[in-house]
Amino acid sequence: MIDFASARRRLINILKDEGIIKSDRVERAMLNVPREEFLPSYLRLYAYEDTPLEIMYGQTISAPHMVAMMCELLELKPGLRILEVGTGTGYHAAVCAEAMERMGTVYTIEYYPGLALYAVQSLARLGYLDNVHVFIGDGSRGLPRYAPFDRVLITAAAPKVPPRLFEQLSSDGIMVIPIEERLTQVLYVVTKEGNIPRMKPVTYVSFVKMKYSEE
Repeated sequence: MIDFASARRRLINILKDEGIIKSDRVERAMLNVPREEFLPSYLRLYAYEDTPLEIMYGQTISAPHMVAMMCELLELKPGLRILEVGTGTGYHAAVCAEAMERMGTVYTIEYYPGLALYAVQSLARLGYLDNVHVFIGDGSRGLPRYAPFDRVLITAAAPKVPPRLFEQLSSDGIMVIPIEERLTQVLYVVTKEGNIPRMKPVTYVSFVKMKYSEE
C-alpha cells in the first residue's frame, strides 16, 4: 500500500529545494490537499510523480510543480475572490482554497459537464464546497455575475488574454495565464495598467487548449 502522505512530503521537499515552492502558505496548501483524492483510481499510483496526468475527456491535471508555481504567482492570501478557468478534477481549486486558509472563494468553470461533476464529488468529499463553487460553461466568458475577481487563474492555453476575463479582473488584481505564441506556449502574469494588460512572461509551458469564444 502506498504511503501517500510520505510521498507528498518528499515531493514538496523537492519543489522547495528547486525554488518552486517559495512561501509557507503554498507549502502548507500543497501538504494539506491530497492529490490522489482528485485522481481516478487507476492513476493514484502516479499522484506524487511531478508530471501532468491525462484524465477524462482528453484533459490533464497539471503537474504539482506547475500548480505550486501558479499559486505562488497569484500571491494568494485569505479573503480573495478567485476565478479559475479549467476546473479539471478540482485539485488546483482546492490548493487555492487551502492557500487562502479556506477564508476566500474560488469560482471555477469547467467546459465538460462530466468532468465538472467529478470535481464536485471530489471537492464535496473533502469538504471544500463552502469555498469552491463549480460552474459549467465557456470559461473564456468568465462569470460576470460574480465579478470583479481579485485573481484569475487560467489552466488552459489561450490565443491571447480573453477580453472578458481581463474585464472581470479587479483593478489591482493578478491573472496567471498560458498563452500560445507561434509553436510554443508561455506562462504570463497579467496585471492592469488602466485598461491595458501589463504582461510579464514567466516560463515556457504546455497546457491543453482553451475552448475560446470571441462572441
